[in-house]
Amino acid sequence: MLPVAVESFFIVLREGLEALLVIAALAAFLQRAGEGHRRIALLWGSLAALAASLVAAWVFYEFFGGAHDDLTEAIVMSVAAMLLLYVSGWLWLRQDPAVWKQRLQAQTEQALRVDGPWLLAGIAFLAVFREGAETILFLHAAMANAEAGAQSGVQGMLLGLIGAALALALIYLAMTKLALRLPLRPVFAVTSAILFLLGLRFIGGALLEFQEIGWLPYDDAGLPAWAVQAGFNPTLQALGLQAALLGGALLFMGMQSRAKRRAMA
Repeated sequence: MLPVAVESFFIVLREGLEALLVIAALAAFLQRAGEGHRRIALLWGSLAALAASLVAAWVFYEFFGGAHDDLTEAIVMSVAAMLLLYVSGWLWLRQDPAVWKQRLQAQTEQALRVDGPWLLAGIAFLAVFREGAETILFLHAAMANAEAGAQSGVQGMLLGLIGAALALALIYLAMTKLALRLPLRPVFAVTSAILFLLGLRFIGGALLEFQEIGWLPYDDAGLPAWAVQAGFNPTLQALGLQAALLGGALLFMGMQSRAKRRAMA
């Protein structure tokens, strides 16, 4: 139960945090631009995105939630892992708050130029619904990574959802009290690292599904029992791929750090 709870917590926290940051930054910019009355469009767009996310979750459950065949779970977890790694890299490359805020400001200014509340609502809708759609996929992959249909997996997911909802509520209060002065750089860096680790774990789960249907070989690496019970793939194939991805990420970080030092010299 605990691994699913932790994964669910960080997934919902990360997705909800980005949505909160986007909407709050847009609202703050509108206020500073003297267009505070237009923030209602952001509210309606966000509410519509939440409703659409719930509908998408129901549709996704109807198509993929009933049966737990290994091939479907392997594909879902593979897609989720790729998205997690992509989002992790996206966050890492956008640690500079100035660049991130400049992008949001450009989108908002475009909406104001055409004087379209529907465009503002559309920006909010896309920002929130994108996070909702990713959350659905990631949570399904987290459940698939646990034992199929296990009651403890459902309880763990609910525990993670409740914890993430409480954390997001506290973050929202902090954002309103601190006037959106959250330290974006460490937030982006930490969430990027967490998502990368979750992506590696999903890769292990996807490979295990492919191994169970006989598409990949299964060579036990002799991991300790606690690691296997925690849900890690104990095979040489999974550990080798995960080590290669981790090594590539560390190499990229080193090259990026060296390039920054050269630029500052």
